[in-house]
Amino acid sequence: MAQHKLWSRRACLVGLGAFALVACNNGLGTNATDALEGRVNATLNELFATYPNARPLVENAQGVLVMPVMTQAGFGVGGAYGEGALRVQGRTVDYYSAAQASVGFQAGARQFAHVLVFQTEQALADFRAAPGWVAGAGAFYALPKEGMAYGTDTVTRGHPVVAMIFGQTGVMAGAAIEGTKYTRIIPSALPGQ
Repeated sequence: MAQHKLWSRRACLVGLGAFALVACNNGLGTNATDALEGRVNATLNELFATYPNARPLVENAQGVLVMPVMTQAGFGVGGAYGEGALRVQGRTVDYYSAAQASVGFQAGARQFAHVLVFQTEQALADFRAAPGWVAGAGAFYALPKEGMAYGTDTVTRGHPVVAMIFGQTGVMAGAAIEGTKYTRIIPSALPGQ
């Protein structure tokens, strides 16, 4: 009987987390690729306006994955989801979804943007070849709250993948992309296509 109650509580928490995540959708409707491209451009503009030193890092990269809006919600069990575009030489070459699941003390919802900068051809090739690339130890987190100016630190330049998280809103603190799985999607799979 106690096992059944524990299972019911877990199912309820998972359901609440999923509902909260769906309730905070990313707002892609009709003409989803056009809307997503607009958000990608706006996200890069916000990054460059807020952290001007990030521009050379992004412009000299082999590729840049821009995730304009990651929506994260949870109550004990949570998740995050977003869609973005991979750009090579300033041109979109693929679209990706990002999904993350988490368990532990958490309550609330937030949204944030992040950019993955692939500084080597091998890092970009590995990302594109993977059926589901997972952010982990291979990515260096350049965090402005720790006093780093994006793009100017020699440590930043020494890593094949640099993750930049910014534009956080909501009631949860400390956005991170560790464990986030990135999966290539085709434009017709985007909502509204």
